[in-house]
Amino acid sequence: MSSAVKTTGKLSRQRRGDIGWGYFFILPQLFGVLVFVLYPLGYVLVLSLLEWDGLGDRTFVGLSNYATELTNPDFLNALSNTVYYTAMTVPTTVILSLMAALALNKLRFKNFFRVLYFAPVVTSAVSAGVVWLWVYNPDFGLINTYLQVWFGVTGPQWMLDPNYVMPSIAIMSVWLGMGFNIVIFLAGLQGIPAVFYEAAKIDGANRWQIFWSITLPLLSPTTFFIFVIAIINSFQVFDQVFIMTFDGGPANSAVTMVTYLRDLAFVDFVYGRSSAVAVILFALILMFTLLQFRIQRRWVHYD
Repeated sequence: MSSAVKTTGKLSRQRRGDIGWGYFFILPQLFGVLVFVLYPLGYVLVLSLLEWDGLGDRTFVGLSNYATELTNPDFLNALSNTVYYTAMTVPTTVILSLMAALALNKLRFKNFFRVLYFAPVVTSAVSAGVVWLWVYNPDFGLINTYLQVWFGVTGPQWMLDPNYVMPSIAIMSVWLGMGFNIVIFLAGLQGIPAVFYEAAKIDGANRWQIFWSITLPLLSPTTFFIFVIAIINSFQVFDQVFIMTFDGGPANSAVTMVTYLRDLAFVDFVYGRSSAVAVILFALILMFTLLQFRIQRRWVHYD
C-alpha cells in the first residue's frame, strides 16, 4: 500500500491536495467540453423534438420531425449520396495511403517525400476546392486537356454531369486526405521491430509472405485507427461539397447529410427538422464506430 494512503483507507492531506490541483488545472478543458460539446448536443436533441423557425414560438411535436425526414425523398437522397461518397473515399484512401507509405518507407529521402505528401493536409479545403474546380473545367481544365492531347478523346463534364460530380469530389478528397494517413502508416511501419523481418528472411519467406504474415498484422491497430477516423470524416463531409457545388450539384447529385441539414437550418429555417437530421447523423456515426470496434477483435492484433 502506498505511503500516501493511511491504513484507515483515507487519503493523506498531500494526496488530497494533489488531486485538488489536478482538478483545478483541467477546469478550463472541462468547461470547454461542457459549454461547446455537451450543451450543444443536448440542445440539438431538444430542438429535434420541437417545431421552430428560429424566432417564433416553439411547439413540441415529439418524434414527428424524425418521421418526416426518414420518409423525405430529399433526406434519403442526401443519405444515399453520403454513403456513396464514404464507400468511394474510405477504402481508396486507406489502400493508396498504405501503398504510398510502404514505398516511402524504403526510400532514402523519406522525410522529404513525407513533407511533400503531407502538404495537401495543411491546405484548406476551400483553396483545394477552388483549384480542383479549375482542374475539372471541361474547356481548359488540366484533365480534359491532357485527355484530348494524349488520347484524342473529349473528357466528361466533370462538375456538370450528375454521374461524375460525386466521384470528382471523392477524388479530390482522397488527394486531400492521403497525406495524414501516410504519416500515420509510416509511424506504424517504423514501429515494427526489425528482428521479425530478419527472422522471416532466415526462414526463406518472400516479400509477399512477409507483408501478409508480419507487416499487415502488426500494422492492424494503425489501419483500424485510420478506418475509424476516415469513416467519421466522410460522413461529416461539407467543405469540399459546398465549395465545388454550392447548391448540391446538378439534380442534387452531391447533396450530403451535412449540406442538407445546413440548408434546412439556414435556408429554410426549420430548426427542428435540421436538428433531427443532425441527431440521425450522430446516431449513424456512433453505430458505425461501435460496429468497427466490435469487428476489430477479429482482425486487429495488439500483441
